[in-house]
Order: sequence, then C-alpha cells, then structure tokens
Amino acid sequence: MARSYNPEIARINRPGARELSSIIEESDRFLSLVLANRWNAAILERISQLMPADWWLTAGCLAQSVWNGIYNRSPDQGILDYDVFYCDTDTSWAGEDAVIRNAAVLFADMPITVQIRNQARVPLWYEEKFGVAFPPVRAASDAIDRFPCGSVAIGVRRVGDEFKIHAPFGLSPVLHGELIPNPALQIPEVYAAKTERWCRVWPDLKVREWPR
Repeated sequence: MARSYNPEIARINRPGARELSSIIEESDRFLSLVLANRWNAAILERISQLMPADWWLTAGCLAQSVWNGIYNRSPDQGILDYDVFYCDTDTSWAGEDAVIRNAAVLFADMPITVQIRNQARVPLWYEEKFGVAFPPVRAASDAIDRFPCGSVAIGVRRVGDEFKIHAPFGLSPVLHGELIPNPALQIPEVYAAKTERWCRVWPDLKVREWPR
C-alpha cells in the first residue's frame, strides 16, 4: 500500500536524498508497527464512512502500538482508547454527538473504546477544564500540534490505499521510546500525568523534563 509523507516530518523543508531516505524508512517502520494493531487498521479502514475529509487517528493508540512493537508486547497491550480527531465548522454539541453516535454503531463489533471529537469545538471548553486558553482550530492537525507530548503528536489517516502521516515533531522520538515535551500550551501537569502513566506500562521509556 502507498504511503504519503507530510513535509513536517522531522521539520525538514527540503530534505536531501539521504534525509528523505531516512524519513521514508522511519515512516515505513512506524506504519508497520501501527498497523500490527488490528484495531488501528480497522478504524483507519472504516472511519472515512462517517468523517469529513479532515480527520486523523491520533495520540496514544499510535504511539503505544509502536512501543508495544519495539518492546515485544502484544500490539494492543495497555491501550485505553483510540482517538479520532476531526474538524467541522458545525461546533454545536448536537453535531458532534451525532457523529459520536454514528461511530458507536460503526464500531459496535470492536471491543475497544473509540473517542471521536470535533477539534473545532475544543476552544469552547478547554480553558474551563485546564485553565489555559486553546487557540482557534482551523484544521484537525492544529490540535495534534498542541499535544503536551511531542512524541505522540502524530496523526494517520487512510485515503484509499494511501496512508498519510502528520508528525510535526518527526517519528524518531516515538520509535526510540523518548518522551519529549511540547510547551505549545503551558500544561506541564498534563504532560507529567501522561508520561507517568505511560512509564508504568512501558518502563523502558525515557522522559525529558518539561522546560523551566
């Protein structure tokens, strides 16, 4: 199956031949580990039936599938849920709820939790929950770019037989079990809580401290 590589991977604007080869090698390895988890593969195959064009399977279900692969565990071990981000100008609760209910039917045969959220709605409730304003979202990838941990700030979507990857911090950190902070939003306590839980499940992970 074909792969499509987002130019933000590794933040290389005009990669040379060697750099491009490395990006492709990392992307192929990453996708093979992600798709070894059959639930990731199933979601990527089905989700376009109810999503607008701007959507991504993202966050822990990708990174944790990779860690399970590199640490020789079952592909879906320790994964609590599977996140799908989409962006729709309909920011009503009813609009998002309709998508969530349709998704529940679509994935009813799968023994996992699929969490679907319209990222255009996040600025409406984020500050009340976390105490920090969430800037306007113009694309689902905007929310991925603001994850507190850059290592899991990755999105994958399938278009036909092609896989697209959005990885603003590159794929090297996740493939090497490194957790790096992303201070795009000042939520160090969220980063600390997430990395602490991940290290309990995958103790070989290496954590970089939040910048002071």
